[in-house]
Amino acid sequence: MSLPQSMNHIAAKGAGVPDVLHLATGPVPRPQPDEVLIRVQAAGVNRPDVLQRMGLYPVPPGASQIIGLEVAGEVVAHGPAVTRYKVGDKVCALTNGGAYAEYCAASKAQTLPWPAGYDAIRAAALPENYFTVWANLFMTGRLKAGESVLVHGGSSGIGVTAIQLATEIGATVYATAGSAEKTAACERLGAAAGINYRTTDFAEEIKRLTGGRGVDVVLDMVGAPYATRNVRSLRMDGRLVFIAFLQGAKVENFDLLPIMLKRLTLTGSTMRPRTTAEKGEIAAELLAKVWPVLDAGRAGPVIHSVFPLAEAAAAHALMESSAHIGKIMLKVSD
Repeated sequence: MSLPQSMNHIAAKGAGVPDVLHLATGPVPRPQPDEVLIRVQAAGVNRPDVLQRMGLYPVPPGASQIIGLEVAGEVVAHGPAVTRYKVGDKVCALTNGGAYAEYCAASKAQTLPWPAGYDAIRAAALPENYFTVWANLFMTGRLKAGESVLVHGGSSGIGVTAIQLATEIGATVYATAGSAEKTAACERLGAAAGINYRTTDFAEEIKRLTGGRGVDVVLDMVGAPYATRNVRSLRMDGRLVFIAFLQGAKVENFDLLPIMLKRLTLTGSTMRPRTTAEKGEIAAELLAKVWPVLDAGRAGPVIHSVFPLAEAAAAHALMESSAHIGKIMLKVSD
């Protein structure tokens, strides 16, 4: 098919507040030999997008400067090394950048088919959260059936995904959130208990809920203010997995002794700097272990709001308010 030479996309007038985002026109990307070119129908909004807009999340070498890490849409072209997908296929992809646009190129290794019954909005809500949760909670955190996990930010896109997937494999989930409405939402999604961190010391509540034993895994995106209480919340041989430091990375007066006494593992990772091969391994596990669950209608994304592409600034403002439960999405085309 004949491709246009230009497209609409979201650009930023320098680093700053959401209003620096605006609709612009630029060239349509051309796929590399191992890439698919997707006519974007929907894109997800994520915390890294906000950080990039603020100038706090550098773009990896070779990646698109356009904000956005996940898309869903239709394959309109592909490189010669791509054999799995053909023009017309409906796919979603974890991108290295470029999602807030009418067209986006993505590696074939980071591309997956839409689950059965999904539309573009739901499909685009999958890649960033599901790649992140699977890699950190299950591959690195080694969570398994019969264990327990504390998920911070339980009402976020990451939190919603973690609660559902952990529950799906037979783990017991506890989740923190910042209001009664949000903790109730966590419990509806499968959490054994939602903990309002504004009114309750989550470490003391975990101690009570587990009979003093603690949990096997903590998935944390808050960082420094939670570090000591996270360690207190872990049981023997527990694992603390960091995926973000939304409230800081530096901890003062941190007692290391409990780490030794309880044989704890403290680890963490980011997704965007990983190699294509590493992301491809995660995609393969998702396709084998998670996509059948999604095909069956379970553990899917929760959509909070959908904005037109041109209103990306409003979507970012909502993300920064933390008033949402689940995913914030951009509709790009039909």
